[in-house]
Amino acid sequence: MPLHYLALGDSYTIGEAVPASGRWPVQLVERLRARGVAIDEPQIVATTGWTTDELSAAMDAATFAPPYDLVTLLIGVNNQYRGRDADEYRREFAGLLQRAISLTGDRASHVVVVSIPDWGVTRFAHEQGRDPAQIAHALDTYNAIARDEATRASARWVDITPVSRRHPELVADDGLHPSAAQYTLWTEAIEPAAAAAVK
Repeated sequence: MPLHYLALGDSYTIGEAVPASGRWPVQLVERLRARGVAIDEPQIVATTGWTTDELSAAMDAATFAPPYDLVTLLIGVNNQYRGRDADEYRREFAGLLQRAISLTGDRASHVVVVSIPDWGVTRFAHEQGRDPAQIAHALDTYNAIARDEATRASARWVDITPVSRRHPELVADDGLHPSAAQYTLWTEAIEPAAAAAVK
């Protein structure tokens, strides 16, 4: 039986402004298959603009087929963009993480939490006159929370934020979202954790 993979998130998971084949969950499946892992196409529950509470509400309405062998979770940029409170993010993120773990049959090591990229370095942020240092600081706070909660829950953590900061030029035509080429770099970073999760 092939393994089952669920990807939870927002624009970064659904791959806003890139072809479906360029989405990092799709690229991740291809890389795992190249390793000899029999795995289904990802079930993606993600929409551009979702915050933590909106992802939670979407999960309430979604149809799942647990247990999943791999669940990835990347959420929070829209909380930061809307100026949401960090304590609220911790509470809602922790709830999402527990739901993700439960969907693996309570196998926390099968959950991979991915950090939020830094959109403050993008052309979009520059054209909007946004302060990149302020965005970076806010996202560092959010990512520290996500890392802390992942560690506490014994889930896996992958930090792709440095990749986003090193490659501000690798964006889609909208000047904001990562290009397929940037997602390839994310996938390279995520693959070892995902492979270990399904081993």
